[in-house]
Amino acid sequence: MTTITGFKVEDLRFPTSLTGDGTDAMNQECDYSAAYVTLLTDGKDLGYGMTFTIGRGNDIVCTAVTKVAERLVGKKTADLFADMGAAWSYLLADPQLRWIGPEKGVIHIATAAVVNALWDMFARHEKKPLWQLIYDFTPEEFVKATAFRYITDAITPAEALELLKSKQAGKAERLEKVMKEGFPSYTTSVGWFGYSDEKVARLTREAIAGGFNHFKVKVGADVKDDARRLKLVRSIIDDPKECAARKTPRPETLVGKNAGPTGSVLMIDANQVWDVDQAVAYVAELAEFKPWFIEEPTAPDDILGHASIRKQLKPHGVGVATGEHAHNRMVFKQLLQANAIDVCQIDSCRLAGVNEIFAVLLMAAKFGVPVCPHAGGVGLCEYVIHLSLIDYLCVSGSIDVNVLEYVDHLHENFDYPCSINESGHYNVPTNPDEGYSISIKQSSKDTFVFPHGSYWSSPEAKKAHKLE
Repeated sequence: MTTITGFKVEDLRFPTSLTGDGTDAMNQECDYSAAYVTLLTDGKDLGYGMTFTIGRGNDIVCTAVTKVAERLVGKKTADLFADMGAAWSYLLADPQLRWIGPEKGVIHIATAAVVNALWDMFARHEKKPLWQLIYDFTPEEFVKATAFRYITDAITPAEALELLKSKQAGKAERLEKVMKEGFPSYTTSVGWFGYSDEKVARLTREAIAGGFNHFKVKVGADVKDDARRLKLVRSIIDDPKECAARKTPRPETLVGKNAGPTGSVLMIDANQVWDVDQAVAYVAELAEFKPWFIEEPTAPDDILGHASIRKQLKPHGVGVATGEHAHNRMVFKQLLQANAIDVCQIDSCRLAGVNEIFAVLLMAAKFGVPVCPHAGGVGLCEYVIHLSLIDYLCVSGSIDVNVLEYVDHLHENFDYPCSINESGHYNVPTNPDEGYSISIKQSSKDTFVFPHGSYWSSPEAKKAHKLE
């Protein structure tokens, strides 16, 4: 019987601060980073997992990952795989580690890396991509793996079981559809904060050529600058000539999204920079550009603030989206109960892995709120295509409103990178060996491990990043 014998934790950092990739009103210096863990066994099984940061502090998360991963050493993989819900609860049950959360912050995102690595090992062991492993679960197995503690006032295991059973009908047809068409996505690559207008225009046209019809732009520092950039993007995505070669979006995918004459949808993202009243006033000034939603308009755990913003922006026709920094399932529970969001944005690494994400998917389905995951960063796109497929195939059955974020950065570092088809949709991962699709090439690790990788130890990098 295979036993987990150890693990390796690596601090991987990619120098995106030099290009402006990932910049927004709150975060204007980002080196996309991964606290990366490999679970080792005395057999052939391996598990890869990571959590995402943007540079400094990644070493702190790596230390926390080490403390969480230690709890798995000596455990039999068969016992863990037989009850992944119990495995998740065990990883969160160390009272001294829990104290520095509880279930939030550094210890929680560190737990995500370890939980994700365990699911990756399970899927690899079964020779299935993660989404397919879950697709093949019975509703009872899905419920057993879900983290229900603290959310049963929003959804009970019995309600979840009934919901999952109701989605069994049509499951095979949904799989056939998504295998053929891919999963709808939107691009954020056009609108990073540090990009010039010329670059924004070029990237917008490239995105149209790539089949995209949903575009997100960062806002929040200067309303006049934002208005200029939104006008620029709208002038391109609403121009029939610019979009002539792109497939015409289906009408049912545009309902409630303020789509323009070409079927193009615009979203804006403030990354938490405003107080509540500031958010309402600021977005009201940008309402003429008809965004579908404002993402992260205020502090991520201000549930009542989000509810107030949503209520006040409703007359302007602008919705509210959040979740990228919602630190646990309880925050999502309250956002849904308070009618505070129009779009639920799970993050594969902010929540403590797959089990907790199951809980949020189930709650969102019960409350009728579409799930449009946060992605980008490093590895997040590779992760979340699995989660969106699980939501569509097993939980909500919804794909017309849902779109999954796509950012065209750093995919070349992965053994099984995600990919986009000619319609701007994610292709479905199909390799039986890829698990949760997060294994990073050894050459990339050798280059970008911090601080001793070949990139970070070079004189040029030390000078560029002021490490000398």
